[in-house]
Amino acid sequence: MKRLGKGLGAILADVEAGYLKDLPEEGLNQIEIEKIKPNPFQPRKEFDEKSIEELATSIDRYGLLQPIVVIKDSGNYILVAGERRLRAVKKLGKKDIKAIVLDIDLNELREFALIENIQRENLNPIEIAKSLKSLIEEHNYTHEELAKIISKSRSYVTNLLRLLSLPEYVQEKVKNNEISVGHAKIMANLDENEIKHVISEINNKKLNVRETENLINKIKNKKENKEIIPEVTVLSEKLKNLGLKVEIGNKYIKILWKNEKDREKLKKLIDLIS
Repeated sequence: MKRLGKGLGAILADVEAGYLKDLPEEGLNQIEIEKIKPNPFQPRKEFDEKSIEELATSIDRYGLLQPIVVIKDSGNYILVAGERRLRAVKKLGKKDIKAIVLDIDLNELREFALIENIQRENLNPIEIAKSLKSLIEEHNYTHEELAKIISKSRSYVTNLLRLLSLPEYVQEKVKNNEISVGHAKIMANLDENEIKHVISEINNKKLNVRETENLINKIKNKKENKEIIPEVTVLSEKLKNLGLKVEIGNKYIKILWKNEKDREKLKKLIDLIS
């Protein structure tokens, strides 16, 4: 699929700045609001009504300084950028709006809508994560490729995608800023009861990310020790009785030595077994 060109990005940057350096071929137009359809690929689902009211007041007083951006679609238009401005103008009861009409393919609209929002960070972390997932599913991007496209690090992409593996109520807490992305991403491999416990501890004890990580490590270690099969425990005790230092886990027995004497004990034991 064709990548969005620098020309489009430059136009949109100018629109956001409130002026145009490079006017598109079609130029500025006054178009009827009722002919504008919402972008079906708009990843942003939630809009702050208070901020839209404030924007409407500003537009009513000073006029629309920044045009919206649309593309043509069978005699109508599809919104590309400027949904908050469009909503604000609608609140004022106006019939038309100042717009830039771009000549881009409808098939590019989905990719543009996602990337444009991600780059401007207008979305909450969960909306961004869902946008990233859509781009990966649509174009088979690797995390590395997608990170370059949106000018972010690979870890940024990977960590946000991990949020989508969490239960819905946890994702809601991230969206509402009740817990941070840092808190959430380290809970991705826990089961639901463990997640509930961790969230409760975060809320009750105001744990920061590092403290939460320590808590999760304790939960994992405790869980691992519970899952150790009895035979492994018995064998470790026999090794300890021989004077060896032993550490065990669910799938391992680790024998350590401090000195030459311990090493000789282990060597004799191996010779005896073999």
